[in-house]
Amino acid sequence: YLEPWHADVFEFLDLRKNHGKEEMRARDLFLGLWIPDLFMKRVEENGNWSLFCPNEAPGLPECHGKEFEALYEKYELEGRARKVVKAQELWFAIMEAQIETGNPYMLYKDAANGKSNQQNLGTIKSSNLCTEIIEFTSPDEVAVCNLASLALPRFVENGAFNFDKLYDVTYQATRNLNLIIDHNYYPVEEAMNSNTRHRPIGLGVQGLADTFILMRLPFESELAKVLNKNIFETIYFAAMTASKDLAKLEGAYKSFPGSPLSKGKFQFDLWNVTPSNRHDWNTLRKDVMEFGVRNSLLVAPMPTASTSQILGNNECFEPYTSNIYTRRVLSGEFIIVNKHLLKDLVNLGLWNNDMKNKIIAANGSVQNIKEIPADIKELYKTVWEIKQRNLIDMAADRGAYICQSQSLNLFVDSATSSKLTSMHFYAWKKGLKTGMYYLRSQAATQAVQFTVEKQGSTTMEPVISAPEVNVASSVQINDIEVAEITGPTCSMEDGCVTCSA
Repeated sequence: YLEPWHADVFEFLDLRKNHGKEEMRARDLFLGLWIPDLFMKRVEENGNWSLFCPNEAPGLPECHGKEFEALYEKYELEGRARKVVKAQELWFAIMEAQIETGNPYMLYKDAANGKSNQQNLGTIKSSNLCTEIIEFTSPDEVAVCNLASLALPRFVENGAFNFDKLYDVTYQATRNLNLIIDHNYYPVEEAMNSNTRHRPIGLGVQGLADTFILMRLPFESELAKVLNKNIFETIYFAAMTASKDLAKLEGAYKSFPGSPLSKGKFQFDLWNVTPSNRHDWNTLRKDVMEFGVRNSLLVAPMPTASTSQILGNNECFEPYTSNIYTRRVLSGEFIIVNKHLLKDLVNLGLWNNDMKNKIIAANGSVQNIKEIPADIKELYKTVWEIKQRNLIDMAADRGAYICQSQSLNLFVDSATSSKLTSMHFYAWKKGLKTGMYYLRSQAATQAVQFTVEKQGSTTMEPVISAPEVNVASSVQINDIEVAEITGPTCSMEDGCVTCSA
């Protein structure tokens, strides 16, 4: 992680690029920017931006907010800058790096610190590899966190979400994670110092998209947005209640005095958000101020890229990236179809080999397949067909109940600097701590695909026509006139042993 006032920031942005001098590249590093609000303001007003050597401008990493702005501007007036550039020049260099490499991550220093329950410890200077852990570090403390994810589809019963069950499971998971802190193996003393002093844990989720589908809620629908908020409010309330109950038995964590929670400020208070009436926050607030909590941090939705596969859920809180994909395992490659879509198409009598090939040809999208009903198309929109503004809105909605941060990827079909600028400023103004984890984009060109018929057929329908063919006659297939190729034709099916190809 690097703050954008660092004198080497332009070289930093080039580290993962494919071109340039090899000795100036470090493509196995994952890069993140720790961005103060002042930089965003300067970009917005097209102002100047000063770059400093950390040794010549001491103290900048150790402060945030108004204190940072005062010190930064003091150093500017003193002429300590190594270089002065237009803030937008640096901004577009960041955009260029993201378009080319998907990095750097975008995290907002002032939001991360101003909304942290660890702000009484000092200024937080970085996050982790997945951008969901926001914890204080110091020379004698290496921040660590014990994580668990909640499988949200397991709480859907007969088309309704069981919030009581979610509360019970979250409560128990909080107690279990807290127990791990005391029984864990710590490879270095600094890690043990951090974990035992502040006792942070991180509860996340997996399968939010599956949950919406099971409840027949399109991802962008108002009901889905309400459910998103209610789920995370319940998780935060249950975890806070469990941590408070543990504090009654074992005492508050060591650095509790002076924290926002010690003053009765929950995460949503730091966001200036009013919670629903679903839970009794006022009673919990009084108890927390009286007894404390056992854990400084509680909620941190992580990517769950691998763990979600155990239960067959989609990753964390993300929409589906595709409705059909290939999974590689030791025994080979398998075509996997979105299990919910498969079930719906079977029930509608629409699932067959032809439908599978149409979905493959559409790169996992169902939006332009005329046989599929409109309500099914709406339910199975991929992330490329969902407005990123809605994803950011939902991230901000649940952010009021996330005391660490969240691994928020952004998905742009054809990324441009103007699109990214719009998204980043929208996320920053919504108050997100993590504005972007990875930038996900699609290839500018796609491999040639074929919709194939049953093995042994003498015709096939190409997605794009070949430039020259030996034409014997012309035939009509699916309302598209294509040339019938003379001679034997490859069926393109896996497992075929007709030829050596």
